[in-house]
Amino acid sequence: FFSAMTWNSNALFRTLATVCLLLVGVVVLWCLDKRPHQQQWSGFLTKRSHREDWSTCPHSDPLPTSGKKVLVTGAAGFIGSHVARSAAELGLQVVAVDDMSGGFWENVPAHPNVHFFKGDCKDAAFVEKVFTRHGPFEYVYHLAAYAAEGLSHFIPSYNYRNNLVASVEILNFAIKHKVKCFVFTSSIAVYGSVPDDMREDVIPTPEDPYGVSKFAMELHLKSAHEMHAMDYVIFRPHNVYGPNQNIADKYRNVVGIFMNEIIHGKPLTIFGDGSQTRSFSYVDDVAPIIAKAPLLPHARNQIFNVGADDSYSLNDLAQSVSHAMQVQPNIVHLDARKEVVHSTVSNAKVRCFFGLSGYTALQDGLNKTAVWVKSIGRHYLPVEFSHVEIIQNMPPSWVRADLGQASAIVHDSSDNPRAGEFERQRFGDGVPEP
Repeated sequence: FFSAMTWNSNALFRTLATVCLLLVGVVVLWCLDKRPHQQQWSGFLTKRSHREDWSTCPHSDPLPTSGKKVLVTGAAGFIGSHVARSAAELGLQVVAVDDMSGGFWENVPAHPNVHFFKGDCKDAAFVEKVFTRHGPFEYVYHLAAYAAEGLSHFIPSYNYRNNLVASVEILNFAIKHKVKCFVFTSSIAVYGSVPDDMREDVIPTPEDPYGVSKFAMELHLKSAHEMHAMDYVIFRPHNVYGPNQNIADKYRNVVGIFMNEIIHGKPLTIFGDGSQTRSFSYVDDVAPIIAKAPLLPHARNQIFNVGADDSYSLNDLAQSVSHAMQVQPNIVHLDARKEVVHSTVSNAKVRCFFGLSGYTALQDGLNKTAVWVKSIGRHYLPVEFSHVEIIQNMPPSWVRADLGQASAIVHDSSDNPRAGEFERQRFGDGVPEP
């Protein structure tokens, strides 16, 4: 979602200083909490002597939605567009924003309860206009981010500006304007490599800048709650796929990458031997839960994994995607890259709190996604970086001949080849100003 602004030297220095201070705080708190090693993580740096038990589930009646206005950031992106629609269908009045650096106009929900504005969440003047002219907001759903774990190693400064510093700025406005609850999408990237199930009471040890930025924001939300009584709900989705995802993005979302390769008659490329395992989550099993979260008082100030339970190897996924796209699998294995090899996620807590009984089977979700890809998703185009901060050790398949290297990269809607075209189709002379 986020695009990089034009940074002068002073602004860049202040931004990097802010990032450094936040990261130092995370490291210090994490190190303090590591002793003794047998203590359990309870969601933030709080000691527990046992695993959390969700055999008895809390309950509260949903709060009413009539007349309540909410803000959804990243609303032209993948999960954000689905959350905006789900919130609108619950009866909430949705103010939706996106900078279109990676979103698509087709994704913005055409719903009478959704009012869209184009703008950058790092632009304080834009955010202030949204809050003052279109608030007050009961809740904020913050989904705007650049979610690419693997690529974050090569764009760390950009990653922290977009995923951490900008998130803090949005939270600042939410606190000032007395928002009741801040819903934040984190990621299972915060866990890193753990030997057992990824549970909310496991101590996070992120292994890439993307996971570090998400973990830092989780800690900051805890701090804001304790200091300013700002309620929060944090979700850690995992490997979400489905309609509205950009299948042409070669850096993230293996389901989309596979389907895009099939559409263009290319073999399915897998880093390593394909034995890596993941749980793949259909977006309709994720977005409605996120939208409903602030309406349930017992879900406030909690962290939830959200998604499917079963894990599949990438080799198995390639077979299933090929079946959904009605082609014979043609798989090519590339050199392995640095990544978490196996991830098994526990969703017991979210099932307990939200009364969930099941989720979409992988093949069913892939079949639905394939229908969308063949009709709409195949027309999405790559939204690529013209520069990265570090080229060294990038996977060769990511390195284009014209890829540059810069200390402070710019990535905005000008990198989105279809942004202008669909802006004209949907909004005529221009997108409404906030």
